[in-house]
Amino acid sequence: MDNNLAENAIRPFVVGRKAWLFSNSVDGAKASANLYSLVETAKACGLEPCGYLKTVFTYLPRAESVEDIEKLLPWNQKLT
Repeated sequence: MDNNLAENAIRPFVVGRKAWLFSNSVDGAKASANLYSLVETAKACGLEPCGYLKTVFTYLPRAESVEDIEKLLPWNQKLT
């Protein structure tokens, strides 16, 4: 068993870490980590990240329940 897929997924972020020195607060770093995690999970689920994020940012403000939010998770999206 290995973790090559995980290592390959984070490689672009490791290579670019010096570019992200703007995350000068704990909250900024957490926000960046959450966004990167969401993008990589979307890719792993076969989604195009930009289109997926557009969907999330369009429908998330309208979410009224946990179920509405769960529908927006990458593994609950239909491939188009």
